[in-house]
Amino acid sequence: MKSKALHGKSILITGASRGIGREIALRCARDGANLILGAKTMDSDPKLPGSLQSVAKEVEEAGGRAVTVKVDVRDEAQVHELVETGAREFGGIDALINNAGAIFLASTAETPMKRFDLMHQVNVRAVFLCTQACLPYLKQSENPHVINLSPPFSTDPKWYAPHVGYSLSKYGMTLCTLGMAAEFQALGISVNSLWPRKIIGTAATKMLLGEKGMVAARKPAIMADAAYEILITPAKQLTGQTLIDEDFLKTRGVKDFAQYDSAPGVKPLPDLFVD
Repeated sequence: MKSKALHGKSILITGASRGIGREIALRCARDGANLILGAKTMDSDPKLPGSLQSVAKEVEEAGGRAVTVKVDVRDEAQVHELVETGAREFGGIDALINNAGAIFLASTAETPMKRFDLMHQVNVRAVFLCTQACLPYLKQSENPHVINLSPPFSTDPKWYAPHVGYSLSKYGMTLCTLGMAAEFQALGISVNSLWPRKIIGTAATKMLLGEKGMVAARKPAIMADAAYEILITPAKQLTGQTLIDEDFLKTRGVKDFAQYDSAPGVKPLPDLFVD
């Protein structure tokens, strides 16, 4: 991997207080990047490990700079405050990582509309809103990137039938990728989706699958390494793609994927939406 390729670049990450968002922030920080960190958890929460303040401290210890803004990505005013604060602090925005997400895996009959609305607001609507808000600054960047954490698009009913509401929201994010990549191509702005081949050990994984699921998961570092490789690629050379972390890293020369396993000798489980 290239060294210090992101030095001085300003990267906005939603859902940055833990999990994949935190890991991407730390990976970029090791290059000396500026991190604009947004999440709902500003200070420590006894129910969930990690906070914006703790991640900001880790970013600075890793060699980066950080600004934090408490944000609910459903709130248009708060999103614009996040974007404007980051741009003001660091003089612009070079990349946006749409990492914040909501999940509720249930059948149509068992999905309350409140949950349906939450998933669509936090997933697909926030991708549209955050990208729209960052667009004036991305236009000014030398190598602008948007990364949406969403799966390769599929019309296979098996990925819809068990949880139509959730699937619609995630595939909606991917449709944003495909549409915006084409829309912004003339502007030189790269828009791609990134998704894990195996489940990632996050708070959501623990909530859904418990400790056994965490053992059979990969570390968030694999997603961070894949995101990093996207960010250091010239924008015009990589856009409109729906990338799988493992497959993409293989194209960048990575061969040892056991390094990402949570537990030695335990085969990670496949993630949703990946054949």
